[in-house]
Amino acid sequence: MAKTREEPANRLDMAARAGWLYYVAGNTQDEIAAKLGLSRQAAQRLVSLSMSSGLVRVRIEHPVAETLELGRSLADRFGLDGVEVALADPSKPSLAGIASACAARLERELQRTEPLVIGVGTGRSLRSAVEQMSPMRCPQHRIVSLTGSIAPDGTAAVYNVIFSLADKIEAAHYPMPLPVVAPSPHERTVLREQAMLRSLHELARCPDLAFVGVGEMGPRAPLLADRFISAEECAEVIELGAVGEIIGWIFDRNGRVIDCALTRRVLSAPLPFPDTTRVVAVAAGASKVDAILGALRGHLVDELITDEETARLLLEAGSDADGTDAPKGLAKKSAPGKI
Repeated sequence: MAKTREEPANRLDMAARAGWLYYVAGNTQDEIAAKLGLSRQAAQRLVSLSMSSGLVRVRIEHPVAETLELGRSLADRFGLDGVEVALADPSKPSLAGIASACAARLERELQRTEPLVIGVGTGRSLRSAVEQMSPMRCPQHRIVSLTGSIAPDGTAAVYNVIFSLADKIEAAHYPMPLPVVAPSPHERTVLREQAMLRSLHELARCPDLAFVGVGEMGPRAPLLADRFISAEECAEVIELGAVGEIIGWIFDRNGRVIDCALTRRVLSAPLPFPDTTRVVAVAAGASKVDAILGALRGHLVDELITDEETARLLLEAGSDADGTDAPKGLAKKSAPGKI
């Protein structure tokens, strides 16, 4: 018999029921099969589907002592206000750990009653975090994009978080209807002078809280992979000492934004953020260690969400002979950049 259009939805309904019986009510798969009138194999497949389709999300709330110690060591080494280190599977690198930790942090902030302006960057880690969030209603807050939402071909940027976040929470959202990088410095000036965009930039330049990703520079650079910059431009800034980027701003190993032809075309909120903004970076992976270290050395961020493998690599690589790592308590950020 031909499948009906209702079957996929019915199957998800059954998967949700099976997932609840297994993960929440604590039934065995044999008990689920009996209660749903299915074979044990069918019940097993439904339980598996409940997880793979995102109907069931698992978060480990108990802090593991080793990750706590890694976080304390990183915070002390780089003068951070806080570091959350997520568990990681060393045999299968994934964003799941940091995405879950970031989702939980975002939900805690959104539950606050006092109104906040929350800035959000872009990237795969932040996008994965938003996908793990539960729907929320928080009309007291305003969510603003810190960087452009338009890809070079005019479509919506794939990893711009503002749109996926808008699907999850009821709050005022302010996307930045601009490219990440303008075609020329003159066009950047013209776009910034638009009345609507001036007010948007004022909101984005001084949020109460900002969640940002950290991108690497090199053959796998997100700016290059997403076609915001060319291979020639990428090679040029690497030659100038670039190791990473945050919301399109490219910086060197000490966290200094590189003044070059490319950064004179960036349309994002200024970097560094003012002292009144708490900046939470969400990043992990061996290929990002130099980029994360640069952001930490330059005090571009106040807090870090990473995984245990990356935390160990940061501590190993961060012991520089030239002593550029700042002790806890040093001033973290200057006024927003003028570039």
